[in-house]
Amino acid sequence: MQGSANLNLMIKAARKAGRSLVKDFREVENLQVSSKGPGDFVSKADIEAERLIKADLMGARPTYGWVGEESTAEIGTDPTRRWIVDPLDGTTNFLHGLPHWAVSIALEHKGEIVAGVIFDAAKDEMYWAEKGAGAWMNDRRLRVSGRRTMLEGVFATGIPFGAKSTLPATMGDLARLMPLCAGVRRWGAAALDLAYVAAGRYDGYWERELKPWDIAAGLVLVREAGGTVEPIREGGDILASGSVICGNDGLFGPFSKAIRNT
Repeated sequence: MQGSANLNLMIKAARKAGRSLVKDFREVENLQVSSKGPGDFVSKADIEAERLIKADLMGARPTYGWVGEESTAEIGTDPTRRWIVDPLDGTTNFLHGLPHWAVSIALEHKGEIVAGVIFDAAKDEMYWAEKGAGAWMNDRRLRVSGRRTMLEGVFATGIPFGAKSTLPATMGDLARLMPLCAGVRRWGAAALDLAYVAAGRYDGYWERELKPWDIAAGLVLVREAGGTVEPIREGGDILASGSVICGNDGLFGPFSKAIRNT
């Protein structure tokens, strides 16, 4: 595995956090859990994973900024670089004993995501990408799917839970898209949805009102795997708006047209 010093640092941190999470996942029924809101939970495992990642990343690069799901954001003395971290994407899956969750780490430089790591510890799948170096899963090069017919395409999204205001828009998306394709999946981990697009498992993915740590690492993965990544509202900013649509070039046109209702 060849990569920059920063990328290797990210991979090492993701593996350490992943090992810690796997231990707790095996005893998921015994976890002490507190509620942050409807359908949004945090566990001791989540907080410990972020502590491990932060210690490794900030210990090695103390001048970088930091944005993590479970801790306060920090502006580094190097204002051009920051880590964007989700220690446990798919927390609800984790707490229900569903083996579909991941550690997500991204590095932003001058407003651009230049490296990303997504570690599916339950399946021992390490997805990683660096600008200009391609996208990989373990030691296998990734490419987006080559499908060119919507009726063969499988897409992914997140169905809003609780009282989220984006539910009507998502239901409208599904009503327009599902008659055109082979299926839509909702597996509850945005980072892995993006990784699966990069791996060609999904042909496209879209979702609204995500947090930067949900999607940052996945953005560079899809781009380096040859996919198209855009905000749902054309001309917007993906990380600022939290809305993203992506897919292979062959299906992105009709797929985005159905979602944007244009």
